[in-house]
Order: sequence, then structure tokens, then C-alpha cells
Amino acid sequence: MKTLLYTFLLCLSAVISAQKKPSDYFPDPKTKVLVVGSFHFDYPNLDAHKTEKGDQVDVLSPKTAKEVTELINYIKKFKPTKIAIEAWPKWSANQKLKEYKEGKHKDQRDERYQIAMRLAKELNLNELYSIDASSVLDDLGEKFKKDSVYFKNMSADYDFLSDDAISKQYDTFFKNSERKNFKSILDLFKFMNSKEYHKYEYGAYLSGDFKLRAHDGADMLALYWYDRNLRMFRNIQNIPHTSDDRILVIAGNGHASVLRQLFTSSPEFDYVEFDSLK
Repeated sequence: MKTLLYTFLLCLSAVISAQKKPSDYFPDPKTKVLVVGSFHFDYPNLDAHKTEKGDQVDVLSPKTAKEVTELINYIKKFKPTKIAIEAWPKWSANQKLKEYKEGKHKDQRDERYQIAMRLAKELNLNELYSIDASSVLDDLGEKFKKDSVYFKNMSADYDFLSDDAISKQYDTFFKNSERKNFKSILDLFKFMNSKEYHKYEYGAYLSGDFKLRAHDGADMLALYWYDRNLRMFRNIQNIPHTSDDRILVIAGNGHASVLRQLFTSSPEFDYVEFDSLK
């Protein structure tokens, strides 16, 4: 009896160990990707959260410039072979990169200059990939937004000005994510690009105006913000790449929280955690 039981347990163990994990069905080598979610260094304040003048830092000041250098040296540990940025094709990133390498634009605070172009120059990369995109809502056009009764009803009060309890918690959350609350910009970036931060940052889009009426807030999020990020991800997929490439994506951190979901779900990419660089 003991022998039969032992044999049965061995067979059961073999069956369990032979059971494939979901990842086993996707064995192809993956392209590593590092998403660096950033605050906008030149503070255009076009997002829902605005940074007050007194809380802004000047990345060109000697002290902060040293912190930017520390950040650059940290990101270089990823050894990117391609760099994608939040920019429209008409921004002419590669022409600007050429000019940057000639010594121009050094006084530009924009993170596309301070991080992306500086990295490209120091790593001897000659191309930046512009991945920003419009949304399907943008494609529908101003006439649709102006004349469509359906759109007017759906978008009524969708203004990012909610004052419910959770939205107020987010006000505090973002306020305490300003540079002044951290030892350095690198420490801030490690905090901003953590898995937990991205989880709660994306959660901001699931509160406030998201709860407008039955589905209006959800539909607006899908038509504009989520669709835009899906298109940005598609643009990254379109960057020629192999499993030997290491793609660095630099974008506003609101985009990074969505891109994390997409990259970690895609069998095409291997998402590298920002704080894991050695």
C-alpha cells in the first residue's frame, strides 16, 4: 500500500511540474524597455495638477544641474540603443538633436533636451523617436465637439475640477510628490516611477470626473486619455527593434503609469523597473 501511495505521489508531482506557466507559451526573446516618467522640467502646467511657482525648480541652476547629471548617469546604466520621447513628428526632434550636438539649445529646460538629447549625445545615438499621438476624440474634430448633442451631453462637467474626498486625497498626493520633498531629482524619479506610485497615479483617472453619470466619465477617459496612450504604445511598437535593442521611453509620468500596464502585459517587451538599474 505504501509503495502504491508513493508511486501515486510521484506521478502527481510529475504532472504538476509538467504543467506550463502562462509565460512558457511566449518563449521568444523580448526587447527590454525602460519607461522614465518625468515631470515637465519647463513647467508648462498644462496638466490637471499644476505646480506652483514657489515649488518649481530651475534645472539650469548649478545645484539642480548636478542633480540632473546624477539622473543622467543613472539612466545610462540601462545602456539604451533607442530613445523614444513624448513629442509630435512636427516637433522635428532629430533636427533639434542635430542642432543640440552642435552646441545649440543648451538653455532649454524641457526634459526632451535635458534628458533625451543629452543621453543621445553622450551615448552617440543619432535618432530620437517621436511617439506622441492624438486621440480618436481629436480625430472626430472640433465640428463634432461643437455640433454633436451626444458629445455635449457626454462631456458636460468633464473638467478635472472635482472636489470629492478621493480627489482631495489626490491633491495632497501630487502636492507631496514635488521636488522639494525629496533629497534629489534622482530620488524623486525613483519614487515617481515605482510600481506603487504608478498604480495610484493611474487611479487618479478612475476617480473624480470618471464617475460622471452612468458611463459618461468612463467614455471620455476611453475616447481621449486612454486612447492617446494606446496610440503612443502602438508608435513604440512601430519603432524597428529586435531583442538586442534596449528602448528608453521618456514621457510625462501620467503616460508612464498607463504605459507600464501595456508593456507589462505585452509578450513582446521586457519591462525594466526604474529602481533596478545597477
